Amino acid sequence: MKTIWFLAGALALGAPILAQHHEAPAEVKTLEQHSEFKHWRIAPLIGHTMVPAGTSSDHFAIPSWGLDLEYWLNPKWGFGLHNDLEVQSFIVEHDGEEMLERESPLVLSLDLLWKPWKGLVFLAGPGYEFEKEENFKLLRFGAEYEFEFGHHWDISPALFYDTRQEAYDTWSIALGIGKRF
Repeated sequence: MKTIWFLAGALALGAPILAQHHEAPAEVKTLEQHSEFKHWRIAPLIGHTMVPAGTSSDHFAIPSWGLDLEYWLNPKWGFGLHNDLEVQSFIVEHDGEEMLERESPLVLSLDLLWKPWKGLVFLAGPGYEFEKEENFKLLRFGAEYEFEFGHHWDISPALFYDTRQEAYDTWSIALGIGKRF
């Protein structure tokens, strides 16, 4: 009789393991979904920065490379270190009179990230433009949309606006390929 109870108990406990489809409890699903959330994201970008062209209202399209490193606290909020290198020299008007030559400036910004809906991300934060002649503080505002295509990869078109303190303003369009880890 003990053998029958032992076999019945083993079968009852082992049946879910042997079944081809098993529904996990709600607590396990929540834990699995939470563990799939990747906090870090890195994305190289290629783009163009629109720079004012001297005294006219025209703009130059300066090629730029970028690298974004982001940490997401949760699916809605994060912080990002966004870096852009404008890979061409150019001249802009400074203080309404003198011309300012910029030789491949590097822009670094530390941004607050907010994802209000699906892949739409808004960002804003302080930054700095480094160049061998003169550096500028700046504020960056922007938006991007992350189109996910599997295995935590995404492609993201982006639009940024940088306003430099007591200098010139630029706006940039870029395309990035991101990976979450």
